[in-house]
Amino acid sequence: MEHVTAVPSWAMFAYLVSGVLFILALRGLSSPATSRAGNRYGMIGMTIAMVTTLLTHGVASLPEIVGALAIGGGVGFVTARKIKMTDMPQLVAAFHSLVGLAAVLVGLAAYLNPQAFGIAGADGIIEPQSRIEMGLGIAIGAITFSGSIIAFLKLAGKMSGSPIMLPGRHVLNLGTLIAILGLVAYFTQDQSQWVIATITVLSFIIGFLLIIPIGGADMPVVVSMLNSYSGWAAAAMGFTLHNTAMIITGALVGSSGAILSYIMCKAMNRSFISVIAGGFGAAPEAAGGAAKEQRPWKRGSAEDAAYMMKEAENVIIIPGYGMAVSQAQHALREMGDVLKKEGVNVKYAIHPVAGRMPGHMNVLLAEANVPYDEVFELEDIQSEFSQADVAFIIGANDVVNPAAKTDKSSPIYGMPVFDVDKAKTIFFVKRSMGGVGYAGVDNDVFYMDQTMMLLADAKKMVEDIVKALAH
Repeated sequence: MEHVTAVPSWAMFAYLVSGVLFILALRGLSSPATSRAGNRYGMIGMTIAMVTTLLTHGVASLPEIVGALAIGGGVGFVTARKIKMTDMPQLVAAFHSLVGLAAVLVGLAAYLNPQAFGIAGADGIIEPQSRIEMGLGIAIGAITFSGSIIAFLKLAGKMSGSPIMLPGRHVLNLGTLIAILGLVAYFTQDQSQWVIATITVLSFIIGFLLIIPIGGADMPVVVSMLNSYSGWAAAAMGFTLHNTAMIITGALVGSSGAILSYIMCKAMNRSFISVIAGGFGAAPEAAGGAAKEQRPWKRGSAEDAAYMMKEAENVIIIPGYGMAVSQAQHALREMGDVLKKEGVNVKYAIHPVAGRMPGHMNVLLAEANVPYDEVFELEDIQSEFSQADVAFIIGANDVVNPAAKTDKSSPIYGMPVFDVDKAKTIFFVKRSMGGVGYAGVDNDVFYMDQTMMLLADAKKMVEDIVKALAH
């Protein structure tokens, strides 16, 4: 490989344009109404950045680079086309892991051949500031990789979504983090292989340790947090590669992910510091995975729901992951349209952590062409449940569980939840009474006097309600 040369002024301007497009992309992605435009801005910005980098940096073999881009782009294109919306959270976690691994590999490549990256003299001694950038980039990338792998396994159901608590985990985590930071500092004085190898191994381990104690109810925050980590890893590698576009992109991703994590923690009444430290989640005995006791409950039917909602003035629909699994969003939108024709005021209530990743429910409803002005966040609709004639819960559980307000031993205690108990009538769509939410907690709403359980596949139940409304 050739040495890194000074970047021409036109390339710096191109990177500036890319940065502006990335900012516009983040702005567009903040709302379902502008998300498609945001995606387009991001793709254009990344294309400009990649082409500029290839034109201004010496590469070993352009055909190899183009071939790698074709393979990676082809895999991404096919995966994006085939992936189900229900599998999107674990796909995002998998992508984060690849970003982290890429940062580790780039950092190790720079360590093994520093002259090619312009960060060392002829004697092979790496500049001290470059060692800091390299060490931090590898550490953050390794944490992102192993942490994202655990998140992927939990979201995909390949390992338990319940918190896994190791004895003395806080001391172990803190000790490992201090060791990593100490080794990065020592790396500025000694660039021996054992130092960088130890940093890499310990970082892989701490990524694993930080995520396994986090329960399923908090997984959306984890996805957002790992997104932030992947951005900071990319930014650190941008300094190592002397690539302005990587620095800008990584900083934007890292900061926006951190801000989103903070907002979600605030919405869930969680401590942002405890999220970063991997210190929140339920005690092992708190998430049993089964109903606590057998209590009387009432079973309803599609006809019951159709009649009650047709006679109602205000209906609030609360979607959750069960709606995503059954792909019921299109039938749900059809049900809402029929009710609106009957003069019913229909609104959709979205909890910050409904689903398995930030904005999961918003994306599904947008896919079904639900009007954006009918979709409300928790703080905007919470006060309206007392005036609601019907609360229609479809596939949600933890976000409507009163245990979050009353049971201090619950893994979701302190998380703001919808006040569905204030509605006159509650229809709760779920597959069976045997299951509990992702956090593994029984739900008192099942047994309330005004609740009717609609036990069936969510899509089929909604379709039956639509048919009943037609009659």
